[in-house]
Amino acid sequence: MSPSHPLLEVRDLVVRYGPVTAVDHVSFTLDAGETLALNGPSGCGKSSTVTAVLQLRRPDAGEVRFEGRELTRLTERELRPVRPRMQPVFQDPYGSLSPRHRVRDAVAEPLRVQGRWDARGPSRVAELLDRVGLDPAYGDRFPHELSGGQCQRAGIARALASEPRLLVLDEPVSALDPSVRAGVLNLLADLQDELGLAYLFICHDRAIVRHFADRSIEMRDGRVTRSGRQ
Repeated sequence: MSPSHPLLEVRDLVVRYGPVTAVDHVSFTLDAGETLALNGPSGCGKSSTVTAVLQLRRPDAGEVRFEGRELTRLTERELRPVRPRMQPVFQDPYGSLSPRHRVRDAVAEPLRVQGRWDARGPSRVAELLDRVGLDPAYGDRFPHELSGGQCQRAGIARALASEPRLLVLDEPVSALDPSVRAGVLNLLADLQDELGLAYLFICHDRAIVRHFADRSIEMRDGRVTRSGRQ
């Protein structure tokens, strides 16, 4: 990918569910190290947009280019090496981690799946937990033994294990207590500065968007109604 090209480029994206058009010709770009917020009321098409960006649901029309590659034409096999580079962080911190697995196993899973688990694996997991502000000893706990903020930090550690360039943050702090939100947002800002991550940030809270995002897109009824810098 040339440095002059966006990390992510979405062109005329369309997502339909039967007769309902959830995403109606949405276009945007996202540069490396940048935060772009998708803002709007419930049902406006934000989540359907990012689901299509991640290729978790194939769009009905349009293009999604990531690191210069057009993803919508790739087979599932061809997408396999791309997926670690674009990782989601979900709204529900407990729902994103299996209740049957200890935190250390959840964080280690991407390393195992991607064939990168070796003798250094346990120390790598400890480093990831420490990087997100969790005592590595918390790796021995199950998700229900953590607070919401701690569990979300563990989910972020799990996403970082894949060494992504893009994190898709789907309302990552809306389920957290107000006193905890700032800490998680500050962590994400620090990680972005340290690792050069790009964030596609879904949020309905305009105050958080103004504080956290470089640019924002407002959606309504599946369409972009406003876009600009914060």
